[in-house]
Parts: sequence; structure tokens; C-alpha cells
Amino acid sequence: MTAVRTGSARRHPILAIAAYTLRTCIPGRRRIGILIPCVVAVLFGLLVRGLDDTASRDFAHNAVESLFGLVMPVTCLVIGDAVLGAEVRRGSFTFTWMSPVPTWQIVVGRFVGGSVVAAASLVLAFGLSALVAGTPESVGPVAVAAVFGAMAYIAIFMAVGCIAQRAAVWSLAFVFLVERLLGSALSGVAQLSPSWEARAAFVGLADAPRVLERGGIPHGGAALVRLVVITLVALLVAQRRLPRMRMAGSAD
Repeated sequence: MTAVRTGSARRHPILAIAAYTLRTCIPGRRRIGILIPCVVAVLFGLLVRGLDDTASRDFAHNAVESLFGLVMPVTCLVIGDAVLGAEVRRGSFTFTWMSPVPTWQIVVGRFVGGSVVAAASLVLAFGLSALVAGTPESVGPVAVAAVFGAMAYIAIFMAVGCIAQRAAVWSLAFVFLVERLLGSALSGVAQLSPSWEARAAFVGLADAPRVLERGGIPHGGAALVRLVVITLVALLVAQRRLPRMRMAGSAD
């Protein structure tokens, strides 16, 4: 944590924390966990070439179900847990928590570091998937939706890390129980889901088939605004909960 405590005086604490996050919070095993779903995203693009409909329609169907419904939450869960929850479990987050930096700067710095990794990984993977599928016109919409969805996911998983001791378990429950099950059945839940809102943003921006539009949630630019709201609320929750966190060690 020396980078945050005694880093260059010219570097803002948020930038120092973000740099520390990029340097130490994504170890080798986590990188493999990020790489695998990104490779799977490209493979999903290859599968589109074997379908019978037009490439743009097939890719849109593939993107909403596979890329935004599976690859994005899994990738962001690996990264979101790494930037906060995993360090709390190891006990190493104590050094950051005790540093002479306001808690909101710790939250923002960790969020920036995690979002950079998640957004870069997903933009590259989703963009390559669209190119491999033969739909270069989909690269822009799928990349924009991926960036906003990734930021919302990282913020939510950080908030979970500040609330729950077993953050990885609760994050998995959020993805597969809340988003996949409740979100599929209830539009009110889907409106608070990064996965559903990111796919709605893509559907609206890419002018995808109307059959992919889901009633009751915003699409296109309105979905991007909703994702920003979700991100800000989750970061506020994380900032409020961080000073009252119980620092768990490896023995816990």
C-alpha cells in the first residue's frame, strides 16, 4: 500500500489507488478467469456464421443471450470481487482502509481500476465477436453497452463486498438468482439489472429486431442513463458502508 501512502505528491490519491488496483488486485489466476469468458465470447461470434438468418439478426440474438446474459456478468464478477471482496477476505485491504485517504476516494479509485479492466476486456471480446460474426456495424453498439454494463456491475459487486462478508457467494446469488430468475420474470427487477439494461441498450443502439425488445424497461440511450444511475447508487452504498466494514482475515 506504499503507492497510496507515500506515492508521488503529484499523483492524486484516486489515481494512486486505481494504479495500485491494476497492479496488485488482478493476480494470475484472476487473469485466467477473465480470459476464458472473453475467449468464449469470440467463439459465440463464430457460431453465428453457422446460423441461417442474416448475420446482424443472428448476432443480435446471440449477443443478448450469450454475451450480455453470460459472458458479461461472469467476467465482471471475477474482476469486481478481486478489487475489494477478495482483499477483504485475505486481510490485505486493511492497509488501504487505514490509509489517510477519504473513504469516497478509496471507493472511486477501486472502481476506476476495476472498470478499466472490465471495460477493456469486454470491449475487446465483444468487438471481436461482432467482427468474427461478420457484423462490423454492431461493434460500436455492443462496445458502448459493454462499457456501461461493466461499470454498473463493478459498482454493484463492490457494494456487495462492503455489505457482505462472503461477497463472492452473494455476488453469484445476485447474478443467477436475482438477475437470471427474478429478472426474467419481473420487469421491476430487470430495471435494476446491469445485464438486462445493457442488452436493452444494445438492442436500441443497434436497431436490433423488435422481438428482442422487452417491455417495461428502457432501451438505447435511456438504458445507458439507467445504467449510470445504477452505478452511482451502488457506489454511494459502497461509500456509506465502507467505514463500517468488518475487516475479515484469511482465518475467516
